[in-house]
Amino acid sequence: MQRTLDTWMQFLTSHPHHVGSPQGKANADYMVESFSFMGLSNGDRRIPGFVSNTKDKSAGIAGQQNHTKQNWMSRRLKEDKTSGQKSEQLPPYNAYSADGDVTAELVYVNRGIPADYEELERMGISVKGKIVIAKYGGSWRGIKPKVAYEHGAIGCLIYSDPADDGYAAGDVYPEGPYRPKDGVQRGSVMDMPVYPGDPLTPGIGATKDAKRLDRKDAITIMKIPVLPISYEDALPLLQSLGGACGSCCMAWWLTHHLSCWTK
Repeated sequence: MQRTLDTWMQFLTSHPHHVGSPQGKANADYMVESFSFMGLSNGDRRIPGFVSNTKDKSAGIAGQQNHTKQNWMSRRLKEDKTSGQKSEQLPPYNAYSADGDVTAELVYVNRGIPADYEELERMGISVKGKIVIAKYGGSWRGIKPKVAYEHGAIGCLIYSDPADDGYAAGDVYPEGPYRPKDGVQRGSVMDMPVYPGDPLTPGIGATKDAKRLDRKDAITIMKIPVLPISYEDALPLLQSLGGACGSCCMAWWLTHHLSCWTK
């Protein structure tokens, strides 16, 4: 049977395949077999890399029951036969976030870039000891918790704003390409400008015999808990904020729990 990019992609994207999952192994076997089919030499090389994973996470206003729903995983769409595979996929999370269970006042920091903190400072607002909530965009996602930590924050939420990636930009999935209200953007927040790759083996490959750092000494792992949320889940948190400008004022309390880390 002739194999094409279309048939390859249909198989490789048919199920969630995070590192260490059964489908991840099935995808690897499929690629090895496909290369052999084309007459290319290949092999199965195992790399014992340090992988961030998630066990449990939630965010909400303390004392209330409106924790983040994050129900996109269980939503079944007739237009997408791969939707609703909840048992096979991990909850939305930011890889290489710190572990943590933090409760503090919430501060909106716009995009969470240095210029936003300069504006907060001019307004007399500090994020020290607080949890920040920032919009995706304007920078790479890993900059947001890094800058928050540098200003003393103890946690970071990142949400997709509908003005950038949602109904304000165009039709949302499945009618269009933009993010629906319960969609969450995943991704790493590793401090990759310092060095990319396995956090425990800077500058070298993560081979079996490679010398590894202790996890606490890996400077590219984020120092505070980080959690991505949808704009549906961000809305009640943003609505709880008070103040004259509505863009930088702290109010209420937010509980955030993130537990991760596996090898």
